[in-house]
Amino acid sequence: MSSTTHALVGLRGATTCPENSIDAIRLAVSQLMDALMEQNQLTPDRLVSVTFSVTADLDACFPAAVARQRQGWDAVALLDCQQMAVQGDLERCIRVLAHAWLPQDRQPVHPYQADAMRLRPDRSGHN
Repeated sequence: MSSTTHALVGLRGATTCPENSIDAIRLAVSQLMDALMEQNQLTPDRLVSVTFSVTADLDACFPAAVARQRQGWDAVALLDCQQMAVQGDLERCIRVLAHAWLPQDRQPVHPYQADAMRLRPDRSGHN
């Protein structure tokens, strides 16, 4: 890391898939991770860990397996888990919690995409 003072921060985000398929999950995870990295000006060496949770209706593939294929992500701790089932929850949803080192003067950006923008309109930029 450079001489800039950094803080370990938690970054949140979420997206949805139009269907339960490998291609749809791959695309959704890739777009969500692209947004997380770009909007926070991150490089893989600044990522500590990424946990994905998915609703029970997404079981075609593991989001962490998709993320693991990203260049430079071989040292990032990745984990998948199933989202707690709550009646009326958003369907086909992938949530993410990432821990990353950000410069202390940078405000974290939490990307919420597709139908998941409804979960956090205050953070999706579409309110």
